[in-house]
Amino acid sequence: MDALWTIIIAALAGINCALVGTYLVLRKIAMMGDAIAHSTLPGIVLALLITGSKNSPILIAGAGITGVLVTFLIAFLEKKIKIQADVAIGINFTFLFALGVILISFFSRKIDLDPECSLYGELATVPLDVWRTASGVNLGPKAFYILSAALMVNLTFLIIGYKQLFVSTFDPQFAQSIGIHTTRWHYCLMGITSLTTVAAFEVAGAILVVALLIVPAASIYLVTKSLKRLLLYNVFFAILTAISGYYISFWLNSSMSATMVTITGLLCLVAFVFSKNN
Repeated sequence: MDALWTIIIAALAGINCALVGTYLVLRKIAMMGDAIAHSTLPGIVLALLITGSKNSPILIAGAGITGVLVTFLIAFLEKKIKIQADVAIGINFTFLFALGVILISFFSRKIDLDPECSLYGELATVPLDVWRTASGVNLGPKAFYILSAALMVNLTFLIIGYKQLFVSTFDPQFAQSIGIHTTRWHYCLMGITSLTTVAAFEVAGAILVVALLIVPAASIYLVTKSLKRLLLYNVFFAILTAISGYYISFWLNSSMSATMVTITGLLCLVAFVFSKNN
C-alpha cells in the first residue's frame, strides 16, 4: 500500500507541475518556474516560524507570496534597471534560495525542515505522514490531499482561463487588441505556479519540481503542437515518470527524485528521436 501511495502522490505532483509548466515553456519563461521553485523556500521557512506547523494554510500563503514577489522583482530588474531577463532570474532565485538555506540553519531548533529535503524531497517517507480523524481513523497521506486540492485549483484556473491563456500565450498583441489583460493573466499564471511549486515542494524537492515543470512540456512539444494534446500527453508523461521512477529507484536503491529526473531526461531523448523519424 505504501508503494501505491508513493506512486499516486508522485504522479499528482508531476501532473500539477506539467500542466502549469506547459504554459511556462510555451511562453518561453520556463526558467521562471525554476526561479519560483527555489525562491519559495524563504516564504516556507518564515511561515513555519510563525505557525510551527507544516500543515498550516499560512505555509502555502507564505510561499505563494514569495513566488509572486520574485516575479515582480524579476520584472523590475528587467524593465526598470534594464538587466537581461535570464540574468534577473539568476540573481533573484539564487539570492532567495540561499537566504532560505541560511534561515533554516539559523532557526534549525525552531523549525523541522531539512535543507537537503528542500532539494531532493521526501517521496520515500510520504506514506508515513498521514491524516487521522479524532477517533484515530487513517485517512491516508496528507500530501495526497494537498496535491489533490492543488490539482483542482489548477484545473479550474486552466479551464476558466483557457481562451485567455491560449491567445495571450501565442499572440500577446492580438490578445490586448481584443481586450484581454495579458499582464493580469501573466501574474495569475505566476501565482498558480507558486501554488503548484509549494504543494509539490516538500514532497518532490526543488530539483524534481523544476524538472517536472519544464521537461515534460519541452519533450511533448517536440511531438505535437496542439495545446490540448500537449496538456493531455503531459499528464501521461507525469504518470509514466512516477511509476517507472519508483520501481527503478527501488531496484537501484537510489534517490527517487533523482531517478525520476533522469527518466524525464531519457523520455525527452525518446521524444526527440521520435520527432525526427516522423
